[in-house]
Amino acid sequence: MSTTFIESAARYGYDFISGEYIPPGEDEYYLRNRQLELLYSQDRGAVYTAAEPEGLRAAACGRRRDRYRRLTGHEIQALERNGNTCPVWEDVWVTEVFNPELVKDCFFAGYIRIGDLGHGLLRYHDYILPVGITHSRIISCDIGDRCAIHDCRYISHYIIGDGVILTSINEMDTTNHAKFGEGIIKEGEDETVRIWIDPLNEAGGRSVLPFADMICADAYLWTAYRDDPALMAAFKAVTQQSADGKQGYYGFIGSGGVIKHCHTIKDVRIGDGVYIKGANKLKNLTIKSDYREPTQIGEGVELVNGIVGYGCRIFYGCKAVRFVLGNNCSLKYGARLIHSILGDNSTVSCCEVLNNLVFPGHEQHHNNSFLIATMIMGQSNMAAGATVGSNHNSRGNDGEIIAGRGFWPGLSSALKHNSRFASYTLIAKGNYPAELYIPLPFSLVTNNPQGTRREVMPAYWWMYNMYALERNSWKYRDRDKRKFPVQYMETAYLAPDTVGEILCGLKLLREWIGQAKQTLPKDSTGIRKAEDSLLIPEWTLERSHQMIKIIKPAKGAAAYKEMLVYYGVKTLTDFFTENALPETSGSYTDFHDFQAAYPEKVSLSWENLGGQLAPESKVLRLREAIRERRLTSWGEIHARYAGFLREYPLDKALHALQILRFLQSGDEGSAMVITPAQWNVFLDEALRIRRYIEDQVYRTKLKDYADPFRNTTYRNRNERDAVLGKLEDNAFIQAAKAESALFFIRVEKARSVSKAPRL
Repeated sequence: MSTTFIESAARYGYDFISGEYIPPGEDEYYLRNRQLELLYSQDRGAVYTAAEPEGLRAAACGRRRDRYRRLTGHEIQALERNGNTCPVWEDVWVTEVFNPELVKDCFFAGYIRIGDLGHGLLRYHDYILPVGITHSRIISCDIGDRCAIHDCRYISHYIIGDGVILTSINEMDTTNHAKFGEGIIKEGEDETVRIWIDPLNEAGGRSVLPFADMICADAYLWTAYRDDPALMAAFKAVTQQSADGKQGYYGFIGSGGVIKHCHTIKDVRIGDGVYIKGANKLKNLTIKSDYREPTQIGEGVELVNGIVGYGCRIFYGCKAVRFVLGNNCSLKYGARLIHSILGDNSTVSCCEVLNNLVFPGHEQHHNNSFLIATMIMGQSNMAAGATVGSNHNSRGNDGEIIAGRGFWPGLSSALKHNSRFASYTLIAKGNYPAELYIPLPFSLVTNNPQGTRREVMPAYWWMYNMYALERNSWKYRDRDKRKFPVQYMETAYLAPDTVGEILCGLKLLREWIGQAKQTLPKDSTGIRKAEDSLLIPEWTLERSHQMIKIIKPAKGAAAYKEMLVYYGVKTLTDFFTENALPETSGSYTDFHDFQAAYPEKVSLSWENLGGQLAPESKVLRLREAIRERRLTSWGEIHARYAGFLREYPLDKALHALQILRFLQSGDEGSAMVITPAQWNVFLDEALRIRRYIEDQVYRTKLKDYADPFRNTTYRNRNERDAVLGKLEDNAFIQAAKAESALFFIRVEKARSVSKAPRL
């Protein structure tokens, strides 16, 4: 589209909305006036909600507009004497606190409102500017109280809060059809302009629409259930209804923000307390920020078509296009985030992340790693050189990789589409030339020394890397700096999702061990004993003609059983102690009373909703409610997630009870009654396992101190301890001991009320 010559400047800054889209009895500023009040509301979410009930805070909004008056003749003369121009001075409105001497060399056009403007300074750390407006071109804007706007070449159709610093901005404007990063269309627009995001599949078969309040749970439901067209249609309708389709919304900047030395800011709405410095291009965005969780954006950043969450930090040349960034996330050092949704508390640096749905707690820091077309279910870490999705083994770019929580592809590991990995899969360095299906959680996947065969050690983390496993749960809780979490994230490595995978892995190991025993010779007693490894038939875990070697399958199966026992007892004893039940469920501190109150069998099928776990049955009912349009807004859907959280302690406790029933009976669907004696046996076994965990935390960390090569860089032990700290003083080892002490107390408390003699 070429430029258009306009002969007269009389309408410069006016006619923002075409007359056909202005309701009867309204003027072109009716939406702007509503937004002005929202900017000053106390509801932090209101700033990002374009569609609000008619007349919301209308009286207060009217009172705010009553502050303004037209300029006096003396003020106009003073303004013109200071080099200011305006085609229609009558449309520049100010408050009683207005000093024209603070406005210099500016051009104003359209309907302008300027808040209190008196002598003073605005300070952000050591950056100080005088209150006033100088050397700027401003078209049809609302400017709040005590702002400092200097050297801004073009600001058009923005509402600016109080105490804002804007300086050295090349272009900041809003179009009348601005969508602020949301996947909606405005009145009169064609469907083709709607912005979609394509997570998990580059070919677009799992497209979702971004919206201001999107979280990973929403994206997961929308991405996963593509075989339900009615549900897909409902998601699209709910998203379109979540924002107002009217034309004419202004961009805005919340109070207390600082924006300086930026090139282009277009169709962007920004919350309070933001700090933006040196950004190249910000276009079609919602940037969430407030004083408690301010967002910061730095030099060279380019963000287009997306949502930025509260408390985010985006610096040093990052590029993001068609994206949703959760709360408390970091993009740094030239990272590229495209067609991706990144969950809360994640960090992506110096790398390439394309077409992904990544649940909270993701870490990816290295320039030579990339993540393509995946769904990673959180608490994951990408090592240097890891290329997850490095090749599409199909005739198109439609491959996918799905990995459970705790996914850790190691140094220079190359994976192919389509692959799937259970939770806490650790992949050793090497090229993996064919698709993989690893249903064994907490496993180590590696190549044999010749690189010709894949080897899998189930329960590797539990047997040989307990320090890292226990610390993994702790560090993600510790790194959660969200002031107001929108969604709960389960960080425990033993939880209903991983336990379900353990059950699957245990059944597979038992089946494979049983099959292998049939081919082994009998010993002198006539018994066939399982070997230390076994081979799995080709095309079972890898799409190749190579058989996969399972290392220490019997020990892995035993470890899985230990994990189930520990999960069952710990979950129930925690539940009895914390008594975190819904108010309507009563109170249970005794295992047998609890068991008697819930005699039915419990389904062991759960889903990971973007980091929050919920029983599959409840997710099914949620999907039905959305499909049948009984839930008509994302707020109502999010309220269901909140309900899942309230019910989570009881649901998890019932799940743990069912696990103990399985361990006792061997039947996942058993409703057997666990006797007091059997309960005490479980307690004793859990105590032994907890001692094992504490011991292994110490022993696995001891390796770092006992390894002679780790000590070669230190002159002596004292130097090593000065650098690393003494092993005995390690904070996490101490935390593990404290956790053991608490667990022992809770177990004994559970035993004391079990109505059974101690075994």
